Amino acid sequence: MDQAERLRSIIKQNQMTPPQAARVITVTSGKGGVGKSNVSINLAVEFKKIGKRVIIFDADFGLANIEVMFGTVPKNNLADLIYKGAGIRDVITWGPMDIGFISGGSGIAGLTNLGSDYINYLVQQLSELDSLADVIIIDTGAGISDSVMEFLVSSGEILLVTTPEPTSITDSYSLLKALKRHNRFSEENSQVKVISNKVSTSAEGQQLFNKLNTVVMRYLRLNIEYLGCIPQDKELSDAVMQQSPICISNPNAASSKAFRDISMTLMDIPHESTVYRRGMAGFFASMVRGRRVM
Repeated sequence: MDQAERLRSIIKQNQMTPPQAARVITVTSGKGGVGKSNVSINLAVEFKKIGKRVIIFDADFGLANIEVMFGTVPKNNLADLIYKGAGIRDVITWGPMDIGFISGGSGIAGLTNLGSDYINYLVQQLSELDSLADVIIIDTGAGISDSVMEFLVSSGEILLVTTPEPTSITDSYSLLKALKRHNRFSEENSQVKVISNKVSTSAEGQQLFNKLNTVVMRYLRLNIEYLGCIPQDKELSDAVMQQSPICISNPNAASSKAFRDISMTLMDIPHESTVYRRGMAGFFASMVRGRRVM
């Protein structure tokens, strides 16, 4: 059995058992500095509060925002799993509220050069995450680099974080344009949801989405969904400076309530049952297959 057949076999096996597949949510942004990692962490906290087992996969190998916010330095990262024989449990760091996180580190950049044995080992190890987590949040890098786009086209559920800043809106459009034109993007099997971050009012958040959606529908004909907005309150700024998730340090803050509302929208049972799910193993198998096989 060649490499392509092995990967297809893993994907097929994963799709045959959807009840065991973790829900994979990919959080991204068109530019840096819009609060993408903060969104990832606080949504993870809210998911945990309602009884979900959560693991964050930090796929931004250029920065270390997740570990900074968690106030901990991981002993191992994805590279240790790929090259040093570490098991998947060895590369999970447990943060506040027993939320797990995995640092991609240099392992993300090295995915392109993996041989078939490494690929199969990686996918098999990652399949264990489906038994350890109900929700896996992938925090990508910002922008439209090849590595970011590979994560997005392999994801069934994408959360795009944007702000009222003009460059954030234009960069969000550029990301959606690149996604739409990618030869592996399947609009049928992917959902793109927008979060308006750092807004003054809920009306501003809705207006921000409307502005982006108007341009996207006119020029890209891509369906995007408004998920909600996060206000830029002083408590949120203080929590970031203190390296603490606002939903833990101040659960009554306006921003905490907004994260709670968004998490509940995402976890609405009828909605969740329709989400395209492939689990973490299938997610990575799809991504690596796109890089190496197709």
